[in-house]
Amino acid sequence: MKTLLLPLFLLHLISSIITTSSSVSDIVRSSCVHASYPTICIRTLSSYSGSAINTPQDLAQAAVKITLSRAHKASGFLSQVKVGSKREKGALSDCIEQMGDSMEELSKSLSELKHLRRGNAFKWQMSNLETWVSAALTNEDTCLDGFKEIDGKIRSDVKRKITNVARVTSNALYLINRLDDSRNKIPHP
Repeated sequence: MKTLLLPLFLLHLISSIITTSSSVSDIVRSSCVHASYPTICIRTLSSYSGSAINTPQDLAQAAVKITLSRAHKASGFLSQVKVGSKREKGALSDCIEQMGDSMEELSKSLSELKHLRRGNAFKWQMSNLETWVSAALTNEDTCLDGFKEIDGKIRSDVKRKITNVARVTSNALYLINRLDDSRNKIPHP
């Protein structure tokens, strides 16, 4: 009898995992389809291993967490880059500062997303979120601008890392902007 129950239990467990996974991938796909970088959006959020994604707010939080993690990794990479010329040193120093500012803006955004509520405060919170994530994106673009006059491997390595962060930031901003459309799904305080 026990041997018969174990396969049935495993079948039920696998079925519920597939159903949960399917509903998460459905919300990710339907939410990312019009993002600036839909393939990146789907790939990063489908593989997200943090807390459950059940609502557009959960999805936006996950996107900001992923973005913050990527910005942190890029900042670590930048701090390890060896430069030669004065111009490279200046561009790198400015870029490190810009990434620090981006991480600060993204951290504030994540905190605000965790406390997002309907009502009068919602518009103010959304304005803050849009401002902070847009500022993070601008910082990343400014970082890249500093390397326009620099040729070689340093420029291409920095561009690759920062472009990756900018793309997930752009997707996070898109998902935050979508919260305005789904405000009825935000819980009451």
